[in-house]
Amino acid sequence: MTVGEMLVATVPMARTLNLEFLETTAERAVVRLPDQAEYHNHIGGPHAGAMFTLAESASGAIVIAAFGDQMSRAVPLAVKAEIGYKKLAKGVVTATATLGRPVAEVIAELDEGKRPEFPVTIGIQRADGAVTGEMTVVWTLRPNA
Repeated sequence: MTVGEMLVATVPMARTLNLEFLETTAERAVVRLPDQAEYHNHIGGPHAGAMFTLAESASGAIVIAAFGDQMSRAVPLAVKAEIGYKKLAKGVVTATATLGRPVAEVIAELDEGKRPEFPVTIGIQRADGAVTGEMTVVWTLRPNA
């Protein structure tokens, strides 16, 4: 099962929005939100909540890709998120997530018994390449009891 398939199977909101996981590696995750009238806002573009879910899902995909092998000893949890809407979004939008710290550094903290935190930055773009939003999600790996 791919990271995208796993997220769609286990996260109902990702399935509800019909998110498409185009790339999921430890370096980058790319997720697309199709243009769907049922998720439009009052001006005919994707609703802010749908774009938040798109970006947060991209961040979750990169976390699973980067730290999936650590799941037997730690659970990934989003600690906080901040989003900025920059331009009008219309049509298909795509979120691209990148990890803000080296994987080895985060795992080293986990090995030391710490609860590491790390940022994931996400850019949201229209089909024409214009950046319509930017988001940062801070994640942690909470060690299992």
